[in-house]
Amino acid sequence: MLSAWSSSLARCSSSSSARRLVTPAALLAVAGRRSQRQLPRSRMFALTAYRKEQPRTLSRQKDLPRLPIQPLSLILDKYIQTLRPFLLDQADREGKDAGWVEQELEKRRKWARDFDGQGGLGRTLQERLKDIDRITPNNWLDDHFWIKVAYHSWRVSLVVNSNWWLMCKEDESIPPEVRAHGAPQGEFTEWQIRRAANLTRRLIDFKVRLDRQEILPDSSRAGPFDMHQYTRVFGVTRIPHIPVDTLTHSPYPHPSRDITVVANDHFYIMPVVDAASGDPLPAEQLEASLWAIADDAAARGLASDPVGVLSGDERDAWTRSREHLLALSPANRASATAIEDSLFVLALDPSTLKSDKYVSSSPSRDTPDLDAHIRVASSAAGTGRNRFWDKAVQIVVENSGRATMIGEHSPCDALIPSIVCDYALAKDLDPSGDSRRGSSTAAQVSKLEWVVDDATRQAIEQAGTTVAEIAADSEGRMLWYDEYGAGWIKSVAKQPPDAYLQMALQLAYHKTHNVPTATYETASTRLFRHGRTEVIRTFSEDSWRWVKAMRDSSTSPEGRYALLTKATKAHNTYTKEASTGRGIDRHFLGLRLLLREGETHPLLDDPLFAKSQEWVLSTSGLSAGDRFHGTGFGAVYPNGYGINYLAGDKVVKFGIESKFSCPETSTDVFRQNLVDAMREMRAMCEQGQPPQPDTQVGGVQAKL
Repeated sequence: MLSAWSSSLARCSSSSSARRLVTPAALLAVAGRRSQRQLPRSRMFALTAYRKEQPRTLSRQKDLPRLPIQPLSLILDKYIQTLRPFLLDQADREGKDAGWVEQELEKRRKWARDFDGQGGLGRTLQERLKDIDRITPNNWLDDHFWIKVAYHSWRVSLVVNSNWWLMCKEDESIPPEVRAHGAPQGEFTEWQIRRAANLTRRLIDFKVRLDRQEILPDSSRAGPFDMHQYTRVFGVTRIPHIPVDTLTHSPYPHPSRDITVVANDHFYIMPVVDAASGDPLPAEQLEASLWAIADDAAARGLASDPVGVLSGDERDAWTRSREHLLALSPANRASATAIEDSLFVLALDPSTLKSDKYVSSSPSRDTPDLDAHIRVASSAAGTGRNRFWDKAVQIVVENSGRATMIGEHSPCDALIPSIVCDYALAKDLDPSGDSRRGSSTAAQVSKLEWVVDDATRQAIEQAGTTVAEIAADSEGRMLWYDEYGAGWIKSVAKQPPDAYLQMALQLAYHKTHNVPTATYETASTRLFRHGRTEVIRTFSEDSWRWVKAMRDSSTSPEGRYALLTKATKAHNTYTKEASTGRGIDRHFLGLRLLLREGETHPLLDDPLFAKSQEWVLSTSGLSAGDRFHGTGFGAVYPNGYGINYLAGDKVVKFGIESKFSCPETSTDVFRQNLVDAMREMRAMCEQGQPPQPDTQVGGVQAKL
């Protein structure tokens, strides 16, 4: 089944980082590592004040339905329909007629009938899947397959390849000159410590509210959402193992009262919760404790043996390094356990990375220093140092006060930590009062010690090289498209914003490569117990016809607008189906994972089956993201793009990543083509909408 994508990857696999990127395990469910598109009018209540009469956080869990196993015939019918645009495009490029398309589709319908026929392999696999459902307590996909297949079997470095990042807005209480210039390299600063203390206090406040079940359950018009993933944010760590990683056991509520702080590659354990009351410690006390850590780390200088960078290595190499480290000394086991059991990691960077500012799509203003922010977020500026990449959540604060949240993706989808981070960012720090540096109110912090030998030092050097190569190959950029946003799309273009933006990405990709591609967008399946994600197949017959019209200068604005409307409606329909348990890709994943040795079928061996899941364009959208400068993740394929976007009312923030090593891709070219696509779509919508009908209101002619 790998043959269909092997040729497309060969042209872009010359570098070692490209070769690391794609593995068979990852290809089964590559885009599970993504944040998610929610149902329309979904409501997240983290910032809502607690009321005694409200439902408790987990009170609706028992009432949530299980993820369904659809009839196989429905899955196959829908799958055949998704193949049509691939065949239409091939026919268009090769001069084949409509009859050829129908012949190719009929061939696959015949395979589907055989697959689902009496005694067919598909029916056998379907019954096996039902047995899996019967023996799993919550969700056949999440309980049995998902984490192992989509994440823990993937052996590449987590840096860029798997971990996600959220770039936090500035804290407006920090003076502008500090935010702009930071401090000299190697120094920790007052505002940095204050912001780190404030973010820590807010995150722990969320954790305590969660433990007390004071967070109102998320919901939508379709019903309540599963809240299980919230219990997987704090205190969870990915543990490297060969051949499959695992997660630390995470009881709920997690009993730890500590976080890990890393500064100058030294690791410390810092209390953040009052042992008697269970309340978060005051921000002033956290600030005093952080100053104690920062001063100690500054006095020690950069650690000569930055053990944390080992977690950025490829997973098999990190497994061997960790096992060797643990066997060296009981001190190493104690230090590793303390980090792994802590609630989250807070990294204090004694620097602020700078780069040339990228100007937004409108020449009216400059954006913040987004390119530098991405490099810090994605790879610790290419070093992998002063981090612990296995932690479910870590916060990075540079000495200018610039902040980032980074996450290991397997415990929960990025949407959930983004809600937690949004909560933390909702309240700026208190700039009043004296510095807490040297204050006697500091809690007792503990420095973690490591015993290393030459083998460990060699592994650290190799891990640093691994991260540096990945970072050097990563072309991560932001685009703040600020000429219009979701408000204009809804009110003027009269289109659903997410579907509209997905069409913009389709057009931008075609403008860049002159061909379409299979496109992944993540749908949330949190309407179901322990639900995670499903695929929205954005590339459709309707999107293909609309893009084709946009690339043809002879088509009219009216015709283009009509095709756009049809395409966005089709996209919304698929989104709803995917979110309500009627997608196809997770079902196919389950069937394929239940194949036994020697079992095969033409339907599954078909190169077009593989091509339809070759997510060269891997995308996802979050909320409006007003408290984020941007979000991002790495491309899944070495010849692909990883794109996350925040659809604000007046600005859309696109995070775009591709690989320098692939001569076919360019983030900069794609970014400019996306700007052009958005502009062309605006003109089309303004010129191509049908005229509004006239009506008489009190004898006065009015436009409706």
